[in-house]
Amino acid sequence: MAALVLLPLVACLVLAALTASRRSPWLCRFSGLAAAATVLGSGIALSAAVLNAAALDGSTASVGGLLRVDALSAFMLAVVGAVGLTATWGGLPPADAPQQDWMFSTLVALFLGAMSLAVLADNLGVLWIAVEATTIATAFLVGHHRTRRSLEAAWKYVVLGSVGVAIAFLGLVLLYAATVAAGRPTLSWVVLTQGHLALDPSLLKVAGALAILGFATKAGLAPMHSWLPDAHSQAPAPVSGLMSGVLLSVAFYAILRVQAVVDPVLGPSLMRGLLVTAGLLSLTVAAGLILRQRDLKRMLAYSSIEHMGLLALAAAAGGTLAIAAALLHVLGHGLAKSSLFVVSGRILTTEGTTKIADLRGLLSRRPGVAVPYLAGMAALLGLPPFSLFFSEVAIVVAGFQRGLGWVMVVAVVLLLVLFAGLARHSATMTLGASDASPDPAPHGPQAPLMLALGVTAVIGFAAGPLSSLLHQAAAILAGAR
Repeated sequence: MAALVLLPLVACLVLAALTASRRSPWLCRFSGLAAAATVLGSGIALSAAVLNAAALDGSTASVGGLLRVDALSAFMLAVVGAVGLTATWGGLPPADAPQQDWMFSTLVALFLGAMSLAVLADNLGVLWIAVEATTIATAFLVGHHRTRRSLEAAWKYVVLGSVGVAIAFLGLVLLYAATVAAGRPTLSWVVLTQGHLALDPSLLKVAGALAILGFATKAGLAPMHSWLPDAHSQAPAPVSGLMSGVLLSVAFYAILRVQAVVDPVLGPSLMRGLLVTAGLLSLTVAAGLILRQRDLKRMLAYSSIEHMGLLALAAAAGGTLAIAAALLHVLGHGLAKSSLFVVSGRILTTEGTTKIADLRGLLSRRPGVAVPYLAGMAALLGLPPFSLFFSEVAIVVAGFQRGLGWVMVVAVVLLLVLFAGLARHSATMTLGASDASPDPAPHGPQAPLMLALGVTAVIGFAAGPLSSLLHQAAAILAGAR
């Protein structure tokens, strides 16, 4: 199993190095796709190995004390690969279009490798380094078009993202100081959650709050969200899909790991208060701003803030049901959102704009892009049979069961406002008659979108082994607490 843990990291580094050194058109076109496919394959194989190990003796693999795979990390690695495959495959330019340059392809492979390292890290210091590496890679990707707005968005992302990871770093330094005072200096998540260290509650309280605040900045939670709409709207469509579909979820994964360290010592009240505040504020900000959005990609970006807010509420509720539902939501949201950002790139290519006011009658004029857009939006809005319907219902039910009834009532009201805003904008863009001749061409490969949305449509009620993996991952966090 150790070889499978190292495979996605080595593959991404090798592909990035080959692309940067050889700069061949073939590598520039397919290295990101190959990296994503390798990460997905490793994630699926590790998930199967973890389930098999749990059935036998419950063992997990560790590499040098820095990397470790359990049900949670195996699932998240598969999510990174699945969303990465959707974004890179769906975002392949047509054969007659200008090809991606070597720097773009190299950074995409490094980006996928950094996210893989983050979810496989046992040491929280390594996790922090990996999250910081994603900031470096994505900063150049956000500014890839080199326009004034894209460079401004990249600088804004660098400044705010760096502030966030710096705050998280300070939190981890204080956490390490708490372990030094307890007589066993370590940042190993396994050691920290075994309950054998007498951590100082006062020091841990400050450390946990700073770490959560820092990683929440990377997750796009309000009020630390202001970088997100600019970065997601200015980045190339595949990069926007990766950032919204999985980078935010990797930061949320870091929050879950830190929460599992803090809650057993301090109780759930501190983390619950912080996460409820961030979750409701995120939903409120998204609801208020989506209603008056004028740009398609910014609208999708604010939708990401909405879904991260919902995940924060699930983490605040805690328990096996809420965490399992949150992880299912991570997968469903990642596949739906990466598909929608890919479609937004195709709309920009065919229409020359993503301004909502300039997009009319797409269903009659551009059915090749309008149909996958409507399917992706149905998934994002949580309509059955898509998995977000089941995960959102489960999160709300879990919230009521865990004593957060009033929080869930407010959240449901805000979700309805968001539903109305997204549905109205989508209807404005796609419905209506047009005098132009219909262009049925999809303007890009349809297979990745069909696969992604097809998976999202069935995993909510036909999860199979995924259900066991989700419950085992949730049990790991619940057991740590």
